[in-house]
Amino acid sequence: MQIDQQTPDWYRARYNQLRDQALQSENTARPAATPIEMTEASVLHRETIPGGWYWSTFVPRGQALRLINTSGNNGVSVMLWNADDLSERYNAGDTMKLQWTTCLTTGRVLFSDMGRVLASVIGDSCGFSDTLVGGSTPQSNQRNFGSASLRNTRNNLRLTAGKYGMAQHDVASCITFFSHISTQADGSFKWVEGDVHPGAHVDLRAEMNLLVAVSNCPHPLAPDASFAPAPVEAVRWQAPAPAADDLCRTFSEEARRGFDNTDILFA
Repeated sequence: MQIDQQTPDWYRARYNQLRDQALQSENTARPAATPIEMTEASVLHRETIPGGWYWSTFVPRGQALRLINTSGNNGVSVMLWNADDLSERYNAGDTMKLQWTTCLTTGRVLFSDMGRVLASVIGDSCGFSDTLVGGSTPQSNQRNFGSASLRNTRNNLRLTAGKYGMAQHDVASCITFFSHISTQADGSFKWVEGDVHPGAHVDLRAEMNLLVAVSNCPHPLAPDASFAPAPVEAVRWQAPAPAADDLCRTFSEEARRGFDNTDILFA
């Protein structure tokens, strides 16, 4: 069978089949996964990122990055690149399409624009992130806080890119953790209040050598009355090797294919 030589009806039926399988899998109860704990002995580096500022780090394959939302900020944005080839970067569209969900929490993975897995979400005590809207911009700060000169995620990520010899086109749409965004019936987005708590954290395990940029700016739809993000913490730590039943590696057929594409680079 030549998959690129089928009729439109065949493609439509195939799409519906894959969608229904994904929805069934999403709604099927799974055995509780064993938590992957970060111990003090596994900590390699700690960093405090002031409100409005950014930070970047290299995270080798197998290490993890924990972001701790110390004060309950409404959003911490993250962008990832393959550190061995910076032309490969996080792709929000593929991450959602290949996993048939916008709910990127524990068990999900972050795909690159080459169909490989950049990072796995191995822990998430908040449960809410946004990879649809993108990070804050001068325009969103003007709208929300009355000033386009405030620090924002788009410029923070561009500054990061420039430091590593990249250009503006190397900064794609990012993922913003600790952000509960709901899509309305008319296609608009709405912030759902009451779900971001101080002390929440998310753990990203590097599945290839990564360059990671973190921007500590509010989500552009956050209900903040003023621009006053508090510092957040970032901890780089050594994660244990994935077990045979690792949740992220076995969560879906699409994730397994992504890992196959990734692991061959390190065989």
